[in-house]
Amino acid sequence: MRIISGSLKSRRFSVPPGFPSRPTTNYAKEGLFNVLQHSIEFSDLKILDLCAGTGNLSFEFISRGAQSVVAVDENFICTKFLKSNAENLGIESQFDVRRSECIKFLTHCESKFDLIIADPPYEAKFHENIIQLVQEKNILSPNGILIIEHGKQSDFSKLPNFEFCRIFGNVYFSFFKA
Repeated sequence: MRIISGSLKSRRFSVPPGFPSRPTTNYAKEGLFNVLQHSIEFSDLKILDLCAGTGNLSFEFISRGAQSVVAVDENFICTKFLKSNAENLGIESQFDVRRSECIKFLTHCESKFDLIIADPPYEAKFHENIIQLVQEKNILSPNGILIIEHGKQSDFSKLPNFEFCRIFGNVYFSFFKA
């Protein structure tokens, strides 16, 4: 994996064999950030990355100027990997790693975020729970964006505050407004 743009551009990191998370492809990540760069200013954003896995998206946000990222994953191997990469990239002060199941984290969350991105396993059954909790708990700041990464088997277009969906290969990103 590589960081596409920003202060950490061209930095690469590898996922060890048997890693318990599927990284977002570089093609899908590039497509996502092309959509975002035309609609938001990255500087000073507070980001929440749910089911962060490899941190591929988190590191890209920091590289592009996000103020901070809270990366949440329930797997110890993932959180250890995230912390190690944050140290290697020299971004520990902007990068807060939390080991927690994402629904539990959202249930107890009292912070607000400008952008929330969630990338649960495609076969997981809690995508809609994430959307509902973010909206019910008012976790997005005004004009905030929630992005759910999912496969083609999921359709969230009928849910409240749905804006649009973008498809990059087999990766779907559904966008919701605050």
